[in-house]
Amino acid sequence: MSEIKNVTVVGAGTMGSQIALQTALAGRYRVTLVDAVPGQLDRARAQNRKLVDRAVEKGRLTKEQADDTLGRIIDSDDLEAAAKGADLVIEAVIEEYDTKKSVFTALGNASRKDAILASNSSTIAISRLADLTGNAARCCNMHFFHPVTVMQLCEVVRGPKTSDATVNAATEFVRTIDRTPVVLNKEIWGFIVNRILFAASEEAMHLLEGGYASAEDIDTAVQKGLNWPMGPFHLLDFSGLDIFYGAMKDRHRQGEGGDAPEVLRKLVENGNLGRKTGKGFFEYPK
Repeated sequence: MSEIKNVTVVGAGTMGSQIALQTALAGRYRVTLVDAVPGQLDRARAQNRKLVDRAVEKGRLTKEQADDTLGRIIDSDDLEAAAKGADLVIEAVIEEYDTKKSVFTALGNASRKDAILASNSSTIAISRLADLTGNAARCCNMHFFHPVTVMQLCEVVRGPKTSDATVNAATEFVRTIDRTPVVLNKEIWGFIVNRILFAASEEAMHLLEGGYASAEDIDTAVQKGLNWPMGPFHLLDFSGLDIFYGAMKDRHRQGEGGDAPEVLRKLVENGNLGRKTGKGFFEYPK
């Protein structure tokens, strides 16, 4: 396995663009950000410009460092070309199995045989994707947390066929971009954080549905009693109720847990997805 110098990130949404930015901030990698959706790369570049400009305003970066960081990120709409020269590819497309399957199939055909292929998925284990590449030993999950430029954690998840060399290289890469890796030696749905978060969020929704307390009081209890920076309902609204709902449905399909609570299903079906729509468990003035 060669030294990691060239990193390709597939998917220029919020997660992918910030993974690319955090990697570029390390100053040691050439980063290619790939997306075929018209206008998405422009939106990602504009958002990353805002993030580095804010860092300059707060004195964390100089103007020159900010410009150099963005200059290390190359935009591309050609997945195969971007994958060919990569030592590490991080897939960060939407949390939908068929889309990720298409990406990993393409990566299996285009990437070098010694390149690490990682999925940023929070729920789809790498064993469901690795065999599509023809070399499952080089595949793993690298689950970063939103927002990547703020949240320190990255869960590195070993699949049944993932090699020690892949896990070691992935964890070392995470350290070099100033994030903190934890390793799961056996894959399990939801990994560590989401399993704990889902358990807490489900219980909060059951308390709400049962009329035991309001969403506001449940959030206050968790914040003040458990010292969480944000209560479960505000966190769900922040993350996107559609994302959480989709993940719960996927968990149910994998034979773990029951279906999503009714209160969550109704909000999603009515288009109330949290902060991004202005309403979820709470309302958010524009």
